[in-house]
Amino acid sequence: MSEIPETASGVVWQSSPPGSIYDYIKVASFSIGPDGLVDQWSRRAVEQFGIAAEEVRGKDPVAVFIPSELRTRGHRKIAEILDGKEWTGLVPFRLPGERGAHGLAEVYVMPSETENGERAALCIVVDVRALRRIETDLAASQAIFGQSPFGFLLFGPDLTVLRANERFATVFGGSAEDHRGRTVYDYLSRPEAERMNAALQRVLETGESVTELQIVGSAPGTSDRRHWSVNLYRVHSGSGRPVGVAGLGIDVTRRHIAAREAASARRNLALLNEASARIGNSLDLETTARELLDVAVPGFCDLASVDLYLGLLTGDEAPPGRWGPARPESYGGSAELRRVAFASTVSENLLGAAAAGTPAGPQVGAVHHYPFSSACANALRTARVRLIPGEDGSLVQSTLAVPMVAHDTVVGLAQFSRAKGSEPFGERDRALAVELAARAAVCIDNARLYRREHERALILQRSLLPPGDPEAAGLDIACRYLPGNTATEVGGDWFDVIELPGHRTALVVGDVMGRGLRAAVAMGELRTAVRTLALLDLEPAEVLSALDEIARGLGTPSGAQQASRVAHKSRGPELSEVYLATCVYAVYDPVTRRCTFANAGHLPPVLVEPGEEALMLDVPPGMPLGVGGEPFEEVQVELPEGALLALYTDGLVESRDHPLDEGLGAFRRALTEPGRPVPEPRAPDGPADAPNGGTPSDSDGGSRSRSLEDVCDHVLATLDTRHGEDDIALLMARIQGLASEAVGDWRLPREPRSVGRARELARAQLGAWELDPLVDTVELLVSELVTNALRYGEGEIRLRLLRDRTLVCEVWDAGLVQPRRRRARDTDEGGRGLQLVGLLSAAWGSRRTPRGKTVWFELALPDGDSTAEPSVEQLLSMF
Repeated sequence: MSEIPETASGVVWQSSPPGSIYDYIKVASFSIGPDGLVDQWSRRAVEQFGIAAEEVRGKDPVAVFIPSELRTRGHRKIAEILDGKEWTGLVPFRLPGERGAHGLAEVYVMPSETENGERAALCIVVDVRALRRIETDLAASQAIFGQSPFGFLLFGPDLTVLRANERFATVFGGSAEDHRGRTVYDYLSRPEAERMNAALQRVLETGESVTELQIVGSAPGTSDRRHWSVNLYRVHSGSGRPVGVAGLGIDVTRRHIAAREAASARRNLALLNEASARIGNSLDLETTARELLDVAVPGFCDLASVDLYLGLLTGDEAPPGRWGPARPESYGGSAELRRVAFASTVSENLLGAAAAGTPAGPQVGAVHHYPFSSACANALRTARVRLIPGEDGSLVQSTLAVPMVAHDTVVGLAQFSRAKGSEPFGERDRALAVELAARAAVCIDNARLYRREHERALILQRSLLPPGDPEAAGLDIACRYLPGNTATEVGGDWFDVIELPGHRTALVVGDVMGRGLRAAVAMGELRTAVRTLALLDLEPAEVLSALDEIARGLGTPSGAQQASRVAHKSRGPELSEVYLATCVYAVYDPVTRRCTFANAGHLPPVLVEPGEEALMLDVPPGMPLGVGGEPFEEVQVELPEGALLALYTDGLVESRDHPLDEGLGAFRRALTEPGRPVPEPRAPDGPADAPNGGTPSDSDGGSRSRSLEDVCDHVLATLDTRHGEDDIALLMARIQGLASEAVGDWRLPREPRSVGRARELARAQLGAWELDPLVDTVELLVSELVTNALRYGEGEIRLRLLRDRTLVCEVWDAGLVQPRRRRARDTDEGGRGLQLVGLLSAAWGSRRTPRGKTVWFELALPDGDSTAEPSVEQLLSMF
């Protein structure tokens, strides 16, 4: 029977439900009458022996059950039992339905009496095999339950503990019996107990087992977090009735720690791999700092920032990380830093709760310094990682202040913070933080070095090219320069616009063979030489000849030109570095609109006349600079008003993907297309250019032409230049010419009265130009130049005044002797004329012409104020 519950009225009997112990041991009964025959046969006997009651009732039990060889002994025992003797023993019997098979039964025979007082017997039979099976199951159960190294619990249908093994009791205290009647709430925190209880209920109801249920808790008397893996399965009675749930718990704390460490190691390796791929992709300091934070947040921490030394960002040559004055209290802490990057997974509304000294302090872009005694300043000073605990009330749990060290130099500070509730930093985290900061520091230092070299290269390149937008008299100019090396932005191509006396302009485009800084240096030397030669006002062919001599002397150990020539001719290029370059040198005169070209192995200029197709000018190419041995030829071309002249380098038209002729053809077509007027609404007959280099107007009969800047952009956008393969230089000029009313030109006979006549002509012309403030100065200087031409020159005298952005006066004669400025002695009556010219003019000089020489001076146009008169000291300096 089951348990007997007690009530207020006493003991109440209950019947045992199916599934009691008798179901397991298979107990059967029958009785023997006084005649030794079976008179009662139970239903369990029918099930156990497989013989119906009708077949056995009234028969000899020995003959029915016992084998024939044992029947004699069986009858003897039956007689003894009927004589009133009890007997217990093992009796073999035939198994029902099994041919020749015998079973073994344990029989307990008790004498009894009938109503008439006759002796009978009651027999209880148990199958010995069931008993042996129960013994084995009990032994196995005891071995598993009592000797298991794992915690074992048996929960009843009400989910209270029915039985616990010794291992469980060792962990949770007390003896195994002490745990009877407890629930999971007695061992676990409420959230974990509810999870466990729900799992028990589910297993009890559905019969589905639960494997590896992860439970977290602490053993009594300790605060260590333990991890258990629990397996649950339902337990049934012999009849299949659920009687409870068995639970097997395994302590997997070490396994969990090992798995967590392995996961941490995998995460760190993944972070380092990601850092290698993402940090340093840019040679920009701020971008590199942001790349570091993109890797660290949120994969490594919740908040992070990067501070770099201000001197590092401003390009200071002083070593980054240099500390302040010797007395820190006079400075207040670390050297100045700028916050260049910040990242956070925390809401911005909560960042204000972060404690001071954490990454949430200064704003990005703010310049600040850390107090001398702070952990951050100490980390910068010692180049060691510092762990900063979060303050009370702060959302930050802890912060790692990691100095960013590159090549034994501290360049800044990286801070990594984790919010409360996150896993605290460990030793592996410190090592990872140092590695991340070091990788970023190296990239930042490389970016600093690149920025420094890049700025130097830019300074060099910009110093070698014309500053701003070049201007020239009678020309509208636009230019483009694209270096082939986009990393350093330096190359060997160059262009130049040089103002020459008489409002003439020299246009230069050149290309040094080679790329990079070496080519840029050679280009700078050649450009400087071109400018120097241009100041001598030589003819274009003479300029290139002198430039060829200079190019042959570049790169030689000796600076002497003769030594360079010997090196080239006798020793060969293997012993002296050879500089080769191509160049076009053109001089444009806005008065005559004539342009004189000389070419040293360069691509020919392209001219686009109004309404015509672009054509390449037939300028003899000559040999490149640095080769020597061949003279250069000159070609003079008269350029029509509004024509477009283009000088360029081979990077614009030459590519490994198409031949040079194809590139030149595409260049000519690109120049022709934007040069044609855009019809509104009919096709025009020619271009309409704005006068004097201004912006084209739309009021010229419904047609307009693009500006020169637009033409440059169109050319670069249209051509397949494959920029990056070679440098590109493009110089374009639209011919404007000086208007006839801006030129005064007179020829004077060689006689003394021509001096007065020259003054009269200059005065009248200045009056017509409304330049009255310059009359006195011009009269004086014209008088001096004409007088010198009469005294030292030859042939007819020519006086010319040119008015453009400045006023230029030229005096021509046929003499070959160049005027020379000298200091007159105190007793000399003359010799101060050229001193006076140099004192009163903005510039002056002389140049040779095909039939003599020209002496000129230049004056700035008045801006409304009276022209400044020379001071007394300046006048006295001539004596």
